[in-house]
Amino acid sequence: MASASSTAPGTNSDLSKMVGHGVAPLRAGQGSSFVLRRLHSLSGIVPVGAFLFEHILISNSTAISGPDAYARQVSFLANLPLVFFLELFGIWLPILFHALYGFYIWYRGDGNTTSYPWSGNWMYTAQRWTGGVAFAYILWHTYTMRFTGIDLHDDPTKSFWKVQNEVMHAWLFLFYVVGLVAASWHFAYGIWLFSAKWGIVSGDKAQQRLLKVCLVFFLVLCGAGFASLYSFRSRPLSPDDQPNRAALQSSHEAGPTANDGRPVQ
Repeated sequence: MASASSTAPGTNSDLSKMVGHGVAPLRAGQGSSFVLRRLHSLSGIVPVGAFLFEHILISNSTAISGPDAYARQVSFLANLPLVFFLELFGIWLPILFHALYGFYIWYRGDGNTTSYPWSGNWMYTAQRWTGGVAFAYILWHTYTMRFTGIDLHDDPTKSFWKVQNEVMHAWLFLFYVVGLVAASWHFAYGIWLFSAKWGIVSGDKAQQRLLKVCLVFFLVLCGAGFASLYSFRSRPLSPDDQPNRAALQSSHEAGPTANDGRPVQ
């Protein structure tokens, strides 16, 4: 999320080795470049990171309680005052800026994980790749949820079934899993990068402790996301939702299905 220094925590000598033999240090920049890098770093935490926190740990987690709870959460978000402007300036434009400038930083960076497999090099590369995968996942998820089929702002009661229709397809389910893991890692490790870059946490031991906390946070995000996905896949389809019933049956061609559309165990 946050733009990175290219090294992981360690002793000063270790850091020097990582820079000297691994990833070339990213330029701090001057003038507009410095401002853009700071904005990129900040946008990864607020508002983009805050959006991911809410989306994974709050909104999507309501799916665990069932379709009605999920529909109420979607209805609440859809009826916020000035929701269009909240989404435009609080989600979509910040994500677009963070992603595009992140790709620029990636282009200007220099990773050598094959020649110099230092931990900082791998962290740098993982942060770039997870950012790219997460951006592709967000684009797909936004397109399918907002611009195809039922408009969930108009009918939130169909929100659970719309997501369910996607995750019942094996390849889309795997794409959701990969996107969830990528976004969770990018955000969690981005918190460490942001804290180190802005001087919020200094010193090797303090940064190592924070890194452990961030890794635990990554696991929490993944765990909540996996629980939500399981809820979507384990619930029976809506009885009057014939398109979803057909999609489920086609995705389970290997075995017979019960009357409620679920595969027979």
